[in-house]
Amino acid sequence: MSTIEPNALYDRDPLEHMALFEGVRTKRIFAFLIDVVAIAILTFLAGIAVFFLGIFTLGLGWLAYAFLWQGVAILYSAFTLGGPYSATPGMRAFGVELRLFDGSRPTPLIAIAHVVVFWVSVTMVTPLILLVSLFSDKKRLLHDIIVGGVVVNSAALSRPY
Repeated sequence: MSTIEPNALYDRDPLEHMALFEGVRTKRIFAFLIDVVAIAILTFLAGIAVFFLGIFTLGLGWLAYAFLWQGVAILYSAFTLGGPYSATPGMRAFGVELRLFDGSRPTPLIAIAHVVVFWVSVTMVTPLILLVSLFSDKKRLLHDIIVGGVVVNSAALSRPY
């Protein structure tokens, strides 16, 4: 029995190894919900810190409130999706991770691009852009295609075929 090497994943037909993509769409939805809650909690905590910063800076620090949610979401993605597990905590809870076409893990900069393209596409084109995954061969979304990545089941990467 052989196992699939991560960097050989993307040269193969996805229909040949369906275990890589089984249930990825559903897992991503629930992972997103967990991540939104985590970002909301972190934003609340950062908001408390900004409040005290504003007091110490005589109100100047309160300007950070304008970009607090976005800043927390970008840092969250950079450190989690761009980290050693290639997955946010929500993605890890559901056993999926992001890999690039060459099989490598995304860097923090690619993770930031991934999240920024996601939010820009969803807000400017409407959430209907998420329907792209219904027509994609590897259940990829538009922002996955743009950054050159694919979300796969973590356990299937080392599963023998």
